[in-house]
Amino acid sequence: QVQLVESGGGSVQAGGSLKLSCVASRYMFAGCGMAWYRQAPGKERELVSTRSPDGPTTIVDSVKGRFTIFQDNAKNTLYLQMNSLKTEDTATYYCAACYSGSDFRYWGQGTQVTVSS
Repeated sequence: QVQLVESGGGSVQAGGSLKLSCVASRYMFAGCGMAWYRQAPGKERELVSTRSPDGPTTIVDSVKGRFTIFQDNAKNTLYLQMNSLKTEDTATYYCAACYSGSDFRYWGQGTQVTVSS
């Protein structure tokens, strides 16, 4: 059963913007922490941003000031607004939900972001 669905990836030039969306089940969205990760070819998975169930968010220093995480409660959707994109932001971006043990339990299928110079 598909429970996390990402969309919004694409190809843009450096300096451009994209907005990623992650639609979650109501259970996940309301009751779980959620996060955005990314993985570039040949690199380890990197945490980009998190949202706690009660609202607080975090964002990694490498994208601070350029990326913003926000949500639409009515749509059970988590967003990642990405501005001033750089070539090093090129990666597959994943939405994750429900932290359990040492990792998130649920993952989306990923959406590709490609930034060209």
